Amino acid sequence: MSRISHKHTTHLDTAGFVPNLERRHRIGKFWLGVFRLSTCVGIIALATLLFNVADGAFGYVAIENKVAPETLTTNGVALEDLSKEELMRILQANISAGLFRRLESEMPFAERSQRDVYNLIMERVVQPRVVQQWSLKDSLLRSAAIKAEATRDYPNARLEFKSWLNKDFLRNPQSAKAERAGVRTAILGSLWTVGIAILFAFPIGVGGAIYLEEYAGDNAINRIIRTNINNLAGVPSIIYGILGLAILVRALEPLTSGTLFGYADPTTANGRTILSAGLTLGLLILPLIIINAQEAIRAVPNSLRQASFGLGATRWQTVWHHVLPNAMPGILTGTILAISRAMGETAPLVVIGASTFINQDPNGPFSKFTTLPIQIYQWTSRPQDVFRNIAAAAIIVLVTLLLSLNASAIILRNRLSRRLD
Repeated sequence: MSRISHKHTTHLDTAGFVPNLERRHRIGKFWLGVFRLSTCVGIIALATLLFNVADGAFGYVAIENKVAPETLTTNGVALEDLSKEELMRILQANISAGLFRRLESEMPFAERSQRDVYNLIMERVVQPRVVQQWSLKDSLLRSAAIKAEATRDYPNARLEFKSWLNKDFLRNPQSAKAERAGVRTAILGSLWTVGIAILFAFPIGVGGAIYLEEYAGDNAINRIIRTNINNLAGVPSIIYGILGLAILVRALEPLTSGTLFGYADPTTANGRTILSAGLTLGLLILPLIIINAQEAIRAVPNSLRQASFGLGATRWQTVWHHVLPNAMPGILTGTILAISRAMGETAPLVVIGASTFINQDPNGPFSKFTTLPIQIYQWTSRPQDVFRNIAAAAIIVLVTLLLSLNASAIILRNRLSRRLD
């Protein structure tokens, strides 16, 4: 009797299981389709964005020179191949004495390189001007029509396929002329600010996470601290800019301007420096690093801690030799996200006082600065269309720099993971 009952029960369970399994498969296929569709939408959106940027960074341009470069030399040597002394003689002969003195006062010619003097000649004497530009899409699809249009409408201009992203663009400083402008100063400013931010936030963030996870007890004060750290991660970045302006730029001006160490003139120095910007970005990403480091430390198995304690290790020895090495790949993943956010920030740096036009490279933490996002914003707000071309090229530089920094962190993380395995 019990055998028959068992068979009957099994038959009923199987009969109910098959329709349920088919329904679950249908639901699974539906969500798989949703996930694939969302992935395709994301890929299409990313491809559209990249094409939009490339469409402005490359294409045909019609360029007119006020003075032909070949008329400035007499020995047949290209202008850019002349020595610094020869270039200085050409510059002095073709600009006013007052302008030459002003350039000397801005930066002595003894400190300028051959490339700097060549850039001055191109900007002040040759004065190339883009009279018309075409997008990459039009340059590829309407090449013959563009050449005919340039010949008809701009007979004194030369037509060339221009990549706004080139060596000159990377090594030239900022300029009022889009044709001569570059991102060298902005790249150095971005590297300085992000470097200071990571040096400040990484050790403090990891230290705070270790304390909260390994030492702090479960009491009201520590719960309030954890809640506030989570809330700070969602605070708008401009609030950090206001904090940096009040504390770092004004209250700590002797420190951030360098006057405390004798690096600046107390009568002209102010706290709107790379150091203020880097520390502000460090405060901005500090909650992110703490939260990600907490999750990475929490993911380390407790059995590892118990085994270390069982062998007589202290809590600090356990954390330093076992917990932290195993959590480091996850901590570096959070640091990658923090670098990405710091690299793309603009609002807090504008509040602190980042320069929108600066043509001198930063030479230390107490220098004036600009960054790539601020440079891009400044160029896109200009009325001339040609500035949007160099803004597109600067976006490519920013993305490449960001990917390079992230790739370095990923390589370090993977090496640590292999070492632990």
